[in-house]
Amino acid sequence: MSDLPFTLDQLRILKAIAVEGSFKRAADSLYVSQPAVSLQVQNLERQLDVPLFDRGGRRAQLTEAGHLLLSYGEKILSLCQETCRAIEDLQNLQGGTLIVGASQTTGTYLLPRMIGMFRQKYPDVAVQLHVHSTRRTAWSVANGQVDLAIIGGEIPSELAESLEMIPYAEDELVLILPIFHPFSKLETIQKEDLYKLQFITLDSQSTIRKVIDQVLARCEIDTRRFKVEMELNSIEAIKNAVQSGLGAAFVSTSAIAKELQMGVLHCAPIEGVVVKRTLWLIFNPNRYRSKAAEAFSQEILPQFATPGWNHNMLKLSQKNLMVNTLDAVTPVATDDG
Repeated sequence: MSDLPFTLDQLRILKAIAVEGSFKRAADSLYVSQPAVSLQVQNLERQLDVPLFDRGGRRAQLTEAGHLLLSYGEKILSLCQETCRAIEDLQNLQGGTLIVGASQTTGTYLLPRMIGMFRQKYPDVAVQLHVHSTRRTAWSVANGQVDLAIIGGEIPSELAESLEMIPYAEDELVLILPIFHPFSKLETIQKEDLYKLQFITLDSQSTIRKVIDQVLARCEIDTRRFKVEMELNSIEAIKNAVQSGLGAAFVSTSAIAKELQMGVLHCAPIEGVVVKRTLWLIFNPNRYRSKAAEAFSQEILPQFATPGWNHNMLKLSQKNLMVNTLDAVTPVATDDG
């Protein structure tokens, strides 16, 4: 071990500089001085006998050697974290960490309820919720940075063989209107009525927007014919805009439970149409699953799932992983998308 030309601290510093874009911000994020960071990088470059940063620009740019070291360094740090969590498990849920991922809608409206139930049962377990795009969440699960996640979109095709995907629940998308809109007095509206409305949507590049458009298309609703009044960047902003009378919108039923209870939004059924999408549970079957993650999977997930969902696949994957032990761990390349 003494022959290694780098330390874990140096790898952490390298990663921090790459993420923050400067030596100063990296030092701040690690709570050390900038000279200490610079010295560690100089030592690392001298030990490896290659430059790791191109110091010609304002932002700290990695050289080819720097990118290569960062790629392997992130795998090493990820396995170190996994090792520490496995050791923490020896305390039998009297500590440890559970890290759950989610895409935007599930992370905002579903996961907090699930985590609240878990924390009541296991108050000594530290729980982290990472809410990002489906793509970024999938990469975090693949790299072992997140134990498991619930998503509503499609995972990157390059991760299809690395991740296990289990259909978890059906999420219904409903049309919401201002309570004083003329259509709110009707028991149901027709498909053609949708093209008379002014819509409020998420940005056209949003993953959630694309998923909603795809689901509506399967129900023979052409979103290209919608009169889009405005595009906003969050579900909360859309709900507030509809409530203020600025238009209509399609949102998940999980996002409007409070507003329907308060009577500030109207949910308009569409004749002969039920718009649903599948929520997926994803995890990496080749990564160690902590006791906290196992407890969450077996005790909390079934309470919110569609009846009959196949949670036995989780048990099977965990059993296979224990048989294969660390030989099954296959680090996956990092991706920021």
